[in-house]
Amino acid sequence: MLIAAALAAAAWWWWFTIAMPRRAQERAEAAEASAIQARRMDTLYRWHDDAGNLQITDEPPKGRHYERISKTPRDGIEVNGDRH
Repeated sequence: MLIAAALAAAAWWWWFTIAMPRRAQERAEAAEASAIQARRMDTLYRWHDDAGNLQITDEPPKGRHYERISKTPRDGIEVNGDRH
């Protein structure tokens, strides 16, 4: 009976000090990855190619300056004349 109680105590200690924090960390990492994926799915990338033509793609260009654009419209009308 004493050995069973010691084993139960060791299992309890392991569960609450090692397993639960690890699972909480895994859940937090999964939630963060999901949030990043959701933001990425809602984003378009606006950039200019070598010829100066405007490109809008769903993947960011490599080695170029780009602007992120949200696919979700904002309420109201926005006028911004300094973009070209």
